[in-house]
Amino acid sequence: MKPNILLITADQWRGDCLSAVGHPVVRTPNIDALAAEGVLFRRHYAGAAPCSPARASLYTGLYQMNHRVCRNGSPLDARFDNIALAARRAGYDPTVFGYTDVSPDPRPLDPNDPVLTSYEGVLPGFTVGQILLEHERHWLGWLRAKGHTDAVDRSVHRTASPGDSRVGSGSPAYSKDETQTAFLAEAFLNWRETQDRPWFAHISFLRPHPPFCVPEPYNSMFASGEGPAYARADSRTDETAIHPFTRYAMGGLQKSSFVHGATGPLSEWREEDFDRIRAIYFGMIAEVDAQIGRIFDALRARGDWEKTVIVLTSDHGEMMGDHWALGKGGYHDGSYHIPLVIRDPAATVSAGKQIEAFTAAADIMPTLCERLDLVTRNHQDGASLMPFLRGDQPGRWRDAAFFEFDFREVATGAAEKHFDLPSNLCNLAVIRDEAFKYVHFAGLPPLLFDLERDPMELHNVAGEPDYAGTRLHYAEKVLTLRAAHLDQTLAYTELTEIGPVSRPRR
Repeated sequence: MKPNILLITADQWRGDCLSAVGHPVVRTPNIDALAAEGVLFRRHYAGAAPCSPARASLYTGLYQMNHRVCRNGSPLDARFDNIALAARRAGYDPTVFGYTDVSPDPRPLDPNDPVLTSYEGVLPGFTVGQILLEHERHWLGWLRAKGHTDAVDRSVHRTASPGDSRVGSGSPAYSKDETQTAFLAEAFLNWRETQDRPWFAHISFLRPHPPFCVPEPYNSMFASGEGPAYARADSRTDETAIHPFTRYAMGGLQKSSFVHGATGPLSEWREEDFDRIRAIYFGMIAEVDAQIGRIFDALRARGDWEKTVIVLTSDHGEMMGDHWALGKGGYHDGSYHIPLVIRDPAATVSAGKQIEAFTAAADIMPTLCERLDLVTRNHQDGASLMPFLRGDQPGRWRDAAFFEFDFREVATGAAEKHFDLPSNLCNLAVIRDEAFKYVHFAGLPPLLFDLERDPMELHNVAGEPDYAGTRLHYAEKVLTLRAAHLDQTLAYTELTEIGPVSRPRR
């Protein structure tokens, strides 16, 4: 019998923020319990940032260099296969709860189609169980039905007095049972009650994405200042001196992107503000973990637990004060290192294992396709993780993480004007192994960090003579990776006198 498939994403969740991997403060008992029955991938990386590019890699199995979703609002080419379309071929009606942030291919659509006015489209192939978009109107309506008559806009997230730009740690105007996470969990559980055959569900939780606020008891669960040391230079000035891109990226951050109602540049916030935000972020993680536990308990109670493959991950990470930044993007691990736990009831031999190999968001699509005995309809940059679940060590596995960030601004041209570059040169690619991180900019000087000597990535050695050979080695490694991952959809096929011969090889 086909298994149920449950794909859970929690937006903007850092990969080090799990108690199962030894975080000194965060406690995630429900995800830890899932990892004890499944496999935890300790070095799992997003393929890109922000949301739309990251999710495109997750959903298609492709690197950004191939799917070409460069920014929020970049359309996803309709020719690409994805997990929802694949699930339909396997006989499921894949249903999403939350959002997928996929901008549709505009070419077959009328220019007046309103779907072209937002980047928050639904991935082709998904049935919508419950939508939750950035304006949160569906959740706000749910709150009003529960008696919150003032829940008419996103001011419900305010935790400080109007006009106060401090970081407030008060409770917002909704309870722990009325969060966006609870809203989507309830929608999924109600839907689950109507299913009478194997199902495929994608729960796309918004939290711990900003605005940074969370109800009691989570808002006071962690003390301000608790947590590991920040990875950053002694001052913002020292941080921005590392590279022209760093200076540009940090200069555009605004408080309003992270705390509702706050005004002014992020640079006005000091260490105590970051400490308070981080404590709230840890509380938001605890709130999501609690709702995940609610879902897991319901699956056990309804007899679904031993029938359901669960994949739990994020789209991208969160800087959370590292390098004096919040949000995601750029080249630092905080933005790209994300959690991944897979629990397959048929793979008991691997229960409780933690994998140190580098894995990628692009691996999710081929993993689910192998599990469901499906063949993808185009090239895949990712590779199936099923060997790890079977307790095997796959051959010729990657020895480094690879991720990309495109900082073009098509609508405004801001980055292009700042750097005097065309859009197609406003991008970077990162290859990162245990020893070094190399950042290749298409139109700017490169970066190289010696991670053994400089784990916080504060000293760029790309221009130092002693590292010239190392820089060349990693530049060639990026070039080889790009050459190897050019679209191979038909490259492994040859027409012969006996017809097409196809011999894909990894």
